[in-house]
Amino acid sequence: MLLDGTFKHLGRTRQIIKVLVKYGFEDIVFHSFLQNIVPRRMLLSWTRENRIVSATTRWERIRMAAEEAGPSAIKIAQIMSNRSDIIPEELIVELKKLQSEVKTFPFSVARKILDEELPRPYDEIFEEFNEVPIGSASIGQVYKAKLRTGEEVVVKLRRPGVGKLLVQDLEIAKSILPHAKGVIEQNGLTYEAVEDSLLEIEKSTVKELDYLNEARNIENFRKFYRKRKDFYVPRAYREYSTEKLLIIEFADGCKITDQKQLEEWSIDAKKVAERGMDIYLTQIFEFGYFHADPHPGNIIIQKDGRICLIDFGMVGKLMQRDKMSFAQVFVAMAQGDSKKMALNLRKLCISHDIENVRMLEYDLQEIIEEYTTLDVAESKIEDLILSLQGVMRDYNMRVPGSVTLIFRALGLLEGIGKQIHPEFNINQFVQPYGFKLLKEEYSMTNLAKEGLTRFDEISALLNSIPVEVRSILKKTRQGKLNVQIEHKGYDPLLRKMDRVVNRFILTFIIFTLVLGSSILATIPMSENYMAGVIGLPIISVIGYAISIFLGTILLFAVLRTRKL
Repeated sequence: MLLDGTFKHLGRTRQIIKVLVKYGFEDIVFHSFLQNIVPRRMLLSWTRENRIVSATTRWERIRMAAEEAGPSAIKIAQIMSNRSDIIPEELIVELKKLQSEVKTFPFSVARKILDEELPRPYDEIFEEFNEVPIGSASIGQVYKAKLRTGEEVVVKLRRPGVGKLLVQDLEIAKSILPHAKGVIEQNGLTYEAVEDSLLEIEKSTVKELDYLNEARNIENFRKFYRKRKDFYVPRAYREYSTEKLLIIEFADGCKITDQKQLEEWSIDAKKVAERGMDIYLTQIFEFGYFHADPHPGNIIIQKDGRICLIDFGMVGKLMQRDKMSFAQVFVAMAQGDSKKMALNLRKLCISHDIENVRMLEYDLQEIIEEYTTLDVAESKIEDLILSLQGVMRDYNMRVPGSVTLIFRALGLLEGIGKQIHPEFNINQFVQPYGFKLLKEEYSMTNLAKEGLTRFDEISALLNSIPVEVRSILKKTRQGKLNVQIEHKGYDPLLRKMDRVVNRFILTFIIFTLVLGSSILATIPMSENYMAGVIGLPIISVIGYAISIFLGTILLFAVLRTRKL
């Protein structure tokens, strides 16, 4: 992996290391194998944002480093900002400042992409095409156009080279990660959680890079809501779309937060907020398939009051059991039942380090008491979620990535809701779905289904036991039964010992060469046998030269790390 990832992309790796060192992250570079790629540089002495960089916080410097590393690093950092279950709150605040707006590429490049990707000539498909982009982000660029058939559309083009750069950066990150375990844990993170997040980022970015995946997401949402008249998803023109090109129906309207326009159209903003919340919760609790980025720019209100969602590049999926557990966390909180809340939080977890359940219940009871005593104006779902995620970090609870996406989405929706509906209380909308799912969970149909699943699991276990026992006995008879023992916490010591042994071996070789060359130099030889240089036999000169070369390498290695 190291050779496949880091040295395969050595040029890009050096760029990233240069940025890390520039912003004061020498500990990441010089406490890992990366020190072998780039030599030690001078400490920080320049300014950024009218401040000396060395005077900024570590979290600010992480954000600055992401900005300088380029669009792909910004995209990765933005996705990480959704993982407040593992990322410290101070860093989340900084990562949210990252702007997705990047320098636009010229229309000549866009035209080339269109000519390569469209199934027919450009002029046969478009009647009008606005050459000035209406949006530009790290992944792609967006234009407005009109088809020959008369429909107004939005054209999304993938930024040239962004796919390759993202793949490179992810491969480099995966290569570096095992060697940065100590640094990760020193900063209050868990290695396993960061590793999981990196894999999730890889999956989500690969999907987001493929515009055909977004077209499929659009078709799924249109199918789910085909009978609903107050909600609309613009269609994707699959016949023109490819991995790098997506053409979507243009959604005319205003942002959900544009209250002035809503008033002019005689649309009740409060009802819009309530309908919007209802639509979003049906995505989560009925379909288990939800829009993962419901910020105001992605929610359009049309003149007839219909709610329109756009940008389906990132969607989340929730399994049936996770839907029930997630809803019951909020129901239990409303009931003031910390024991039930703890139970459902544990059900949501992929893994956890909960040794004292009673202590977890006390921590959750504090959250319940703090949140339920607030009135509507004071209560914020975002504060509740931050408290919950703080508890999850304390107990190393690893939850599905979709759960953190829901947390983020609920925070965004509450912000929108309270902006246009001052009495908006998101918990009042979640509770009815929780009770509905609770009723479904204990329905005869679901109980029968669960019983059948458990029977199948027990049957599979009973069938596998004889096979496994037979395999163990066979390996024992053949002497092939291996017991693997893992020593934890010895990696830094083993790496140090490895360096010491390597240097000792190199020193021994140098000593042997010098000693052997010196002995040969004292042996009298005939003039015609191994003619000498400066009075020494050639073989002695070669030995001394190799010794000097190896000694130089050893000295350089010692001076480079400043460690003997």
